[in-house]
Amino acid sequence: MRYKITLAYDGTNFAGFQRQPNKRTIESELTRVVNKMAKNPTPAIVVYGSGRTDAGVHALGQVVHFDMPYHLTAENMRRGLNSMLPVDMEVLHVDIVSDDFHARYDVSGKRYVYRMDLGEFRNPFKRNYTGHWKFPVDVDRINQAAKDLIGEHDFTSFVASGSSARTYFRTIYEAGCRLDKANNELVFEFYGNGFLYNQVRIMVGVLVEIGSGTRPVDDIQNLYRINDRRAARRTVPASGLYLKHVYYEGDDPEHPTKLPKHQR
Repeated sequence: MRYKITLAYDGTNFAGFQRQPNKRTIESELTRVVNKMAKNPTPAIVVYGSGRTDAGVHALGQVVHFDMPYHLTAENMRRGLNSMLPVDMEVLHVDIVSDDFHARYDVSGKRYVYRMDLGEFRNPFKRNYTGHWKFPVDVDRINQAAKDLIGEHDFTSFVASGSSARTYFRTIYEAGCRLDKANNELVFEFYGNGFLYNQVRIMVGVLVEIGSGTRPVDDIQNLYRINDRRAARRTVPASGLYLKHVYYEGDDPEHPTKLPKHQR
């Protein structure tokens, strides 16, 4: 049986999603528990994620799939996994899916949130869950600039070195920011057909600089023209980034298209 798992995790004490030697990762923890539930079959069960998250990045709705050698109801699978997973991971939902479903290759879009604390000093209780920006910002100015992110663009200036993507063209459907007065935070949200290595964190870095007046409001258009990662400058901390939702066919009728194979 093939199971689709929607998973939340606190990324603080993980070295990211992808399995790495001698490091604690989301993939390694989930693989360990799934195989334990299946009584450690040979060959071992492989877990496939919708994509990687970096060290310190959190997830509100990461998606994975795997095949079990025997049948459990979705609810029993959810309860069984949660009884064995560590306290910084939780399975939110389980679906039994067709054998041709793939958590990565069937993705039609992803939604990310970035939280930026605006306190004068770094809040010790937020340090693992927000970025930090102590300078005055104009949210209207940020949202004016964010409009330039929407659409299909070459995001060469917004991708960190080490990316394995074949092309840096991506399509963003939504981009914006709001002020959460109760928590004194900026909350950024981005929805697109796919994102490059550190792309969201670099976009937020550019936008907060625009909001503080240290960049012109139309500077994103300039970054498209020059295609130079160094010109974007800042990568905000991983601690404020959350994978909010992964979309599949039928989830969003307005944007049903999968990321083309040459862009994965």
